[in-house]
Amino acid sequence: MLLAQPKMAQQVQQALSGLRELNLAGLRDLADLSFNQLSSCTPSLERLSLAYCHLTFELGSAWGSIGPQDSSPSQLSFHNLLRFVKERAGSLRALDLSGTGLPPEALQALGQVAGLQLQELSMHSCRDLSTEAVAALCRQQPGLTSLDLSGCSELADRALLAVSRGLRHLRHLSLRKLRRLTDAGCTALGGLRELQSLDMAECCLVSGQELAQALGSVCGAPPPLASLSLAYCSSLKDTSVLSLIPALGPSLRVLDLSSCVALTNRTLQTICTYLTPLLVLRLAWCKELRDWGLLGLGEPREEPAQGAQLHQELEDHASGPKDSSPQPQGPSLLMLQALQELDLTACSKLTDTSLAKVWDWWCG
Repeated sequence: MLLAQPKMAQQVQQALSGLRELNLAGLRDLADLSFNQLSSCTPSLERLSLAYCHLTFELGSAWGSIGPQDSSPSQLSFHNLLRFVKERAGSLRALDLSGTGLPPEALQALGQVAGLQLQELSMHSCRDLSTEAVAALCRQQPGLTSLDLSGCSELADRALLAVSRGLRHLRHLSLRKLRRLTDAGCTALGGLRELQSLDMAECCLVSGQELAQALGSVCGAPPPLASLSLAYCSSLKDTSVLSLIPALGPSLRVLDLSSCVALTNRTLQTICTYLTPLLVLRLAWCKELRDWGLLGLGEPREEPAQGAQLHQELEDHASGPKDSSPQPQGPSLLMLQALQELDLTACSKLTDTSLAKVWDWWCG
């Protein structure tokens, strides 16, 4: 009730007159009345997050005729939010409704608000959203540059096709946990020629083959892809990744392949060859990575005996003079000179010896 006091409301409005971003995420008890009081104090608002708030939906034609007098003192209603969006359509640029259970009809009502030109929209874990609703949004809001559809479990390949056709200026796209998405849908990514970051983590049906072809067609278009996550994509194999990595080009700065358990040293050495400007490389739980791959020493012919020989060889070099240490014979982590973050969590076939050797290279 703090903002119900006129004097206090006036002071808050003066203090927040230049506020551009308001994050109310996770306030499960937020109601129309308190939201209206607070939002009335932020006339310059451009970005609003109501993620994981308890938003209620009463579908029907009455949405278009709702006024402030219909605001609820006990719940946060979609019709009240829609009224707010209509009032601020000229200035509102980013909206986060993740985890609110947004239904297709509500998304369509938002997208068609007159004068609304959203740049960023997040609908993470809105599991009821349909492909048709996403397609309509792409037609209604073609200026979107950032879209998060992670965890919208009903979406599949046709939704990605609608995104690529309707959102030509998209720069950031998150499709995490779209477990119905396949390689066929990935071909549509070739139409997103301004894409800078792509998150497809936990898309378990994506093998990477079509993704390689699609991203290869984007490679020459500015601004190029800078961040890619394929973490937990269990279908990812060396063969597809080896064709994908050269297509990414030198612009990539962040690559996350965590828990892609089938990847081997071939993938690591290809990364070291083509992606030398990388700043962040995450390979956690890639359990097939071995010492010789990190060090660029060539694949041993017989693993048990050669492994012991490699260990002894590295121990000998570690105990000898620094200048006698041999340089890698092939692609190794030494080539990633710009690297700032490296995650090798649970890569259980790596040993202390190879990690110490890499550390010696970087610090020596």
